[in-house]
Amino acid sequence: MSSIRQNQAGQPLPDFRNFGVMLRILLGVNLLALAGALVQSAGILDCLRRYVDMAAWVQPLLLFNLSLLALVGTVLRRMPALIAQAVVVVLAAASSALLLDFWRFMAVDEGGWQRVLRAALLGGLVAWTMLFYFSLRVKAFSPALAEARFQALTARIRPHFLFNSLNAVLSLIRAEPRRAETALEELADLFRALMRDHRDLLPLAEEIALCRQYLNLEKLRLGERLNVEWDIADMPTDLKVPPLMLQPLLENAVYHGIEPSDENGIVRIRFCRVGEELHIDLSNPCPRNDSAQGGNRMALANIRERLTLYYDLEARLETKEVKQDNGLREYHVHIVLPCRSKEP
Repeated sequence: MSSIRQNQAGQPLPDFRNFGVMLRILLGVNLLALAGALVQSAGILDCLRRYVDMAAWVQPLLLFNLSLLALVGTVLRRMPALIAQAVVVVLAAASSALLLDFWRFMAVDEGGWQRVLRAALLGGLVAWTMLFYFSLRVKAFSPALAEARFQALTARIRPHFLFNSLNAVLSLIRAEPRRAETALEELADLFRALMRDHRDLLPLAEEIALCRQYLNLEKLRLGERLNVEWDIADMPTDLKVPPLMLQPLLENAVYHGIEPSDENGIVRIRFCRVGEELHIDLSNPCPRNDSAQGGNRMALANIRERLTLYYDLEARLETKEVKQDNGLREYHVHIVLPCRSKEP
């Protein structure tokens, strides 16, 4: 089973296909080049000139290495940590030497074995420096800290939900015993899911099934006031996602959007795949009384942090309030996830 422990914050090597990793490497290497130009220069203008000269040599080499690492990254992550890191350093050193030899062949650089050796050492040193940076980042986002944050969401479910659900089931036992039995089974499944190890990823279809069970329980006590519209036609059901990604958002939608109002309301959930991204849209009505809508930021902050820990810059969560033509307001949550599978 895929695990959140397999994310880039818990591996000896970063995921070189991740946009955030690529961006950090590009910025880091260019900052090192700028620092080198600054040390060698006699002034600001001389520093800029030297940096431009370095950039003309560094950028093609950097893009080549990033492309190659993205292709072989899965293989590297299956190797022992030290061997994989050594392969990355040797690859950077060898490509630096080959590029300088190519410039010599093209009569752009005078070459010589000493310059080739110097280029190889510099390339390997820069690669080692970036790997060291990512190792420090691993410690900053250590598995213990990350898993503690993931586990924190299990305590979010509000005590009143349990009591209200049990009271709703009690009211059905005599009149509709079969429905009461189904509701108790759904309640047991929901709490079993909430109490399990949340380091393991699960298919998106399972997360949706959990959300349906939660909404069925809320439907028992809210009745016709709660209406749900699902649009799951364009959804990759086998995509693995962090658990409890949608349920807290639906809990907010019910608790802050439906429950405070005396009118019927609709919670809408829509999935849409666009290229290599999955877009999830969730909307619920805003109560007319603004004072009834406080305190729904904890789940949003928690989920946003969990998405960042797992997907880095490739996922995002956005919220906004939309005023409709009839004067009513809706609260919208928009989540973007990469559809690329995470490989161990």
